[in-house]
Amino acid sequence: MTHESNPLHHDWMQVALDEARAAITHDDVPVGAVVVRDGTVIAARHNERELSDDPVAHAEVLALRDAARVVGNWRLDECTLVVTLEPCAMCAGAMVNARLGSLVFGAADPKAGAVTSHFGLLDGAPLNHRVPVVAGVRAEECGDLLRTFFRSRRS
Repeated sequence: MTHESNPLHHDWMQVALDEARAAITHDDVPVGAVVVRDGTVIAARHNERELSDDPVAHAEVLALRDAARVVGNWRLDECTLVVTLEPCAMCAGAMVNARLGSLVFGAADPKAGAVTSHFGLLDGAPLNHRVPVVAGVRAEECGDLLRTFFRSRRS
């Protein structure tokens, strides 16, 4: 399931990290996501649950919605989603439903990650679509951003 990273993944993750930092300005958990098609970022979003009082306003869902509008189709099989944190079950399900071409993520999420930490939802079974995954791109940097955010909230 896990494929090798390439240098472009690191560049795209930088855009996702910039998005994640933007979430902090409205007290949302700093997760950023970008959708790439033909080597170009076509959507870039960050978590907005606190900002919009929307329980499904995760960076991945928002980025997938924006990308579908850009592409003009809900099928995103020619797209790669790059996200700073391993997706949860809801977001992984959205990727399957969007027929996403591939996923690149940074930090693993041992509590709620549904890709490699738990469930393996993108493996194709029992769901109807398999999404190739590259895990751990700039994982330390992605994880540090989250740890710093939560540490500041506890103090």
